Amino acid sequence: MTSQFSALLRQLRLQAGLTQEDLARNSGLSVRTVRRLETGERANPQVGTVRLLADALRLEPDQRAGMLAVADGRVPVGDAPPEQVRPSEPPVVVGAPPESAFERLLAEAADDLAHAVGARLGREEELRRIHDPFPLPVRWQAAPEGVMDHWENIRRASPGASAGPLDLAGRLPEITEVYRRVPSGRLVVLGRAGSGKSVLAARFVLDVLGTRERGEAVPVVFGLGSWNPTTTGFRDWLAGQLLRDHPGLAAAGRDEADLATTLVEAGRVLPVLDGFDELAAGLHRAALDALNATTLPLLVTSRPGEYAAVAGADALTAAAAVRLTDLTVTDLIDYLPRTTRKDGDATAWDPVLAELRDHPGRPASANLRTVLTTPLMVGLARATHSAPAGPDPSVLLDTGRFGSQHALEDHLLGSFIPTVYRDPDTRWDPERVRHWLGHLARHLDRLGTHDLAWWELGASTRRGPRMVILGALSGLVVGLVSGLLLWLVGSPAAGREPVNPLLIAVENWVGFGLAFAFGHGVGLAIEGGPFAPARIRLRTRGGFRRLRARFAPRLLAGLAGGVGAGLILGLGNAAGHNPLGIVGSGFPGGLATGLGMGALTGLGWGLLAGLEAPMDIRSAVGPADLLRTNRRMVVGGFLGWGLVLGVAHVLMVALAVGHLDPAALPFDLMIGPLIGLAISTCVTAWGQWLVFARVWLPLTGRLPWSVAAFLDDACRRGVLRQVGAVHQFRHARLQAHLSNT
Repeated sequence: MTSQFSALLRQLRLQAGLTQEDLARNSGLSVRTVRRLETGERANPQVGTVRLLADALRLEPDQRAGMLAVADGRVPVGDAPPEQVRPSEPPVVVGAPPESAFERLLAEAADDLAHAVGARLGREEELRRIHDPFPLPVRWQAAPEGVMDHWENIRRASPGASAGPLDLAGRLPEITEVYRRVPSGRLVVLGRAGSGKSVLAARFVLDVLGTRERGEAVPVVFGLGSWNPTTTGFRDWLAGQLLRDHPGLAAAGRDEADLATTLVEAGRVLPVLDGFDELAAGLHRAALDALNATTLPLLVTSRPGEYAAVAGADALTAAAAVRLTDLTVTDLIDYLPRTTRKDGDATAWDPVLAELRDHPGRPASANLRTVLTTPLMVGLARATHSAPAGPDPSVLLDTGRFGSQHALEDHLLGSFIPTVYRDPDTRWDPERVRHWLGHLARHLDRLGTHDLAWWELGASTRRGPRMVILGALSGLVVGLVSGLLLWLVGSPAAGREPVNPLLIAVENWVGFGLAFAFGHGVGLAIEGGPFAPARIRLRTRGGFRRLRARFAPRLLAGLAGGVGAGLILGLGNAAGHNPLGIVGSGFPGGLATGLGMGALTGLGWGLLAGLEAPMDIRSAVGPADLLRTNRRMVVGGFLGWGLVLGVAHVLMVALAVGHLDPAALPFDLMIGPLIGLAISTCVTAWGQWLVFARVWLPLTGRLPWSVAAFLDDACRRGVLRQVGAVHQFRHARLQAHLSNT
């Protein structure tokens, strides 16, 4: 159909009296793209490209629909409009103008984003065994008219014109084709829990990416559950999610904006919004208003009830809607026997499926038929009852054990964890796993999100207790190490009083613990929430913009910690103790020293902002990647700055006593890096991970000691899934079940 579309585009352009350069300018496409479309060199034009061309040509609704149909290959050869050439046609320019540096940057960023998105979703399909042995059928019909906008708006009809409904029925392999039938580029997919909405969204993205050409919009799945439309604009939220999952997009774009924001503003991102129903209670109407304020093409998934409740007052502007249909007994007969081993000519599923087919009115059959109408429940049934060592599927027909649909669903949900952790070689005990996953599910419930972020694992603890825990553990490290150093090197010599290592250890534990707790609290107040992970690497050039934006808050946090440390050191000096051999005496000397160390810390932390640079855009960053990057940056950065603190401390002591003390140099030089690393636990995401996920939560039995390995293993077993830089439970139903266990 490529030649038909080429002929049609050329005809419509000539009828509009436009040159290829005019059409390129009006549509926002490059002249090279327009020329390739007209010559047929470029096949399978994307729906977004066709819409841009239709807008630039000012086509009527029927012309737009015809153009989309030809582009999608739905017009018979004989129906393609003939090419009409006017004698007055302007000459075709042979050489296309070169791309500007900005256009090239934007196109390359979009291409790299497309590569990363496709790679991640492809791996996710493999982990979820979508194609083993084949994808469960996901089908849909047009949704009721009551949840859709006017067809005139959906089909972009001119004022006063009328437009009829579109044929929107289809199945999973046709989702891209059905989407392209909608001239507005806005489609809502409705389906009950577990009906396959997320699988459909992922398949849509992969299919679009499979035919996408350079510079076209990149479809990206965004989980709507983390959006608060009352505090964050839609485009800002999209950019923030892109930055979270693709740190390379923090690179500079246009007008000092980052690449993520620039891509969104330039229309190079096609939002696929998964889980409208997962928005927090009371936010659905605000979200709908925000979406209606934009004209961005998008695909939205939702449960019917939540969407219908808000659509009753106002529909999503220009959006068509479809509703997923249930799986049938025939679907089950085709699928389930092929997921388990044969025993002769039959499988363990055959008698169960025969009962469902032949005796649908029996209570056991009716319950099981109803439960197995969604891909989620079929997948759980397969995981438990198709496994080699799994229970016989016939137990699902036992009304004595499972007398209702709810009992069957609870059985399938409850059996999933023991089944996937049944491997005798596993390092995890299934009962402990259930306990740990239950804690994570309740943690997400308290935060009101489905995104399990490693840097927020301590965030469900209230701020006060969190400050106490962090201060106590960080201060304990400083106290123990400083006491040990003093015991090893002996009392610092000339000019300094003898000290008791145990007393100094306790004083430093209390003093620095209070200072760290105070600095952490101030840092949380400045950040407005948990410390976000650094999505960057260190470099030595071009960081002035980041330095300007981040220097002041970091300096302020350092000063706040310095105030706390100064108060403690001042009180210690006033009481006759000078544990670190600090310049000055009495309370003023200790306070001044604490403020000086705090200022140095804040200064160093702030200056690090100028060395931060985005990571590679093409890397599809996962939770483990982000954690490793943050660990390297924090340890390297704060050890380096800690050495500066150590040298400063040596000089301060030398000024106080009039000479360098070789015997005390090990202590004086090591105390700086020690304090630097301890400070990093207070003001960085990796520090929070270290204190809470690696120490406190395992110590209290709520998580295993190897948290990262546990989360990765849960992904491989299909309990969790990776969504960019965070994890999510495989399904909200599983999270809810574990939360209540």
